Amino acid sequence: MNKKKFSIKDIPGWAVMLAVFGILYFTGLHTEAIGQVQRILLATGIKNADVPETLQNPDATAVVDAAAVANTEMAGAGFKIVDLQGKQVAFEILKGKVIFLNIWATWCPPCIAEMPNIQKLYDKVGSDKIAFVMLSVDEGGMEKVKKFIDKKKYTFPVYMPASQFPQEFYSNAIPTTFIISPEGKIVAKQEGMADYDTPEVVAFLQGMVKK
Repeated sequence: MNKKKFSIKDIPGWAVMLAVFGILYFTGLHTEAIGQVQRILLATGIKNADVPETLQNPDATAVVDAAAVANTEMAGAGFKIVDLQGKQVAFEILKGKVIFLNIWATWCPPCIAEMPNIQKLYDKVGSDKIAFVMLSVDEGGMEKVKKFIDKKKYTFPVYMPASQFPQEFYSNAIPTTFIISPEGKIVAKQEGMADYDTPEVVAFLQGMVKK
């Protein structure tokens, strides 16, 4: 009786996929792999960021007052953030600027997927009048975040919360992005990943800059 020789072709497809995902998970590469797949999705243009069509009346498009920015009791309490060099910054000092606030984490594949297009947006419009706040909510400490940013060679400003998180910035998902007007109004909010490197977003941000 002839014994059938074992071949890799005899391994079920599901077992191969399970093994691949197992390897990615235990090596810590699964987040990056999923992020790459989602990055391809963003490249199709079906996940472009939504922004209001007009800024003639910013208050009309405001989701909620950004109390952490405006001159309110919460601002007085002082929501603070800290950069990757350990310098603490009072969030309220950004009032008067257009703020692009992105809440993310290193373990979040959609966050990783959208970061390259945020970097491109930052390269185009980042300035003294348009402030980028890439706010990491990682619990693994600053070194983990710094290592990730250095590896990716991102140059946008990265921070971590240094005080209680304002209720206005709570969200059921990450990434979540807020665009805040110079008057301290949240005029756009995007939950989930999106492509921000679009003419519409560029025009939206630049249109709020006070001349």
